[in-house]
Amino acid sequence: MGQAYSVTEINQYIKNLFVRDRILSNIYIKGEVSNCKYHTSGHIYFTLKDAQGQLACVMFAGQRKGLTFRLEEGQSVIALGSVNVYERDGKYQLYANEIVLDGQGILYEKFERLKRALEEEGLFDRDHKKPIPAFPTKVGIVTASTGAAIQDIINISKRRNPYVQLVLYPAQVQGAGSAESVAKGIAALDRLGLDTIIVGRGGGSIEDLWAFNEEIVARAIFQCKTPIISAVGHETDVTIADFVSDLRAPTPSAAAELAVNDYRTFQGLIRDYQRKLNREMQQKLVGYQNKIKELRLRLFYASPAYQIKQKRQFLIDAEQKLQQHMNRRLMEKRHRLELYIARLEGLSPLLKLSKGFALIVGEDELPVQSISKVAQNELLTLSLLDGDMKARVEEICPKNRGC
Repeated sequence: MGQAYSVTEINQYIKNLFVRDRILSNIYIKGEVSNCKYHTSGHIYFTLKDAQGQLACVMFAGQRKGLTFRLEEGQSVIALGSVNVYERDGKYQLYANEIVLDGQGILYEKFERLKRALEEEGLFDRDHKKPIPAFPTKVGIVTASTGAAIQDIINISKRRNPYVQLVLYPAQVQGAGSAESVAKGIAALDRLGLDTIIVGRGGGSIEDLWAFNEEIVARAIFQCKTPIISAVGHETDVTIADFVSDLRAPTPSAAAELAVNDYRTFQGLIRDYQRKLNREMQQKLVGYQNKIKELRLRLFYASPAYQIKQKRQFLIDAEQKLQQHMNRRLMEKRHRLELYIARLEGLSPLLKLSKGFALIVGEDELPVQSISKVAQNELLTLSLLDGDMKARVEEICPKNRGC
């Protein structure tokens, strides 16, 4: 007996075979829808069948954003996805990424091929996108001269801003030669120096809108120097022109809303700016007036006349302070002098003499301070307040004995 493999191992092996197959990893499959079920999780489970066989399919909720219609029983569709093994059940199924109705499959494949080529070339890069002017005066329109699209654009433009001039290039937007007509219209309006160009048409099938999926239109939009708003079909319709244009509008009416500014809103904005400007000017004037007052005051304080007046007042104040200080010092000195005078008067010999005292000087011209310094018959000089007189010592009597 040979080696036995588990069911899981076999399923994994078969799954790896599917994964390594490049054809099965990105394949278009055509068939009729049956057993279609929309799960509460958002996933769609269905079966594709033809006369000889059937294939289980699933489209996960994350892929449904590209589905532009509701999948129903009996529809003939073309699904793009990968075929792989669901290991739990041991069955293979198609994991669908995109689904289109049959008849559109060839065009859709052509659309995707051109889209990838132009994207790789850089025609979709945001660096090439031009801003749409906020306040246009001339707006060009490349569309059919009859139909709802041009009427919607005219009506909305007049309602929003009747002063904007509309320039129409009546292009063929459907059928043979339509792509060339649209491209020629874009080039013609680009030479007129307009502010914005609207390129588009009303809704229709993918075949009706195909002129805006042609490379000649895409390159005309890319080479146009005037900002372009694409407005092709309805909101769910997406064309190559939408990717190349500077701005995509979901409908022609929306394109008019984006291209033409609302004049009433513009007037209100002007009034707001005017009020703001007046307010700021008034604030500036008040600020400058206050600044002038400040500078005038500073100039007044810095003027020679004011400085002389201030210095004169300073000198007067200083003179008064100096005079007060000198008077105070003189009073202090005078008071101190009076004290010294009083003390000197207390020590003055003349004061003693005026009270009856006398200064006695011996023959040696020295003051006599003791009887021991005087000899009998010595001639003494007595100095009184009003003069001197001579006296001779007749007798010397000590204090304790008397004479």
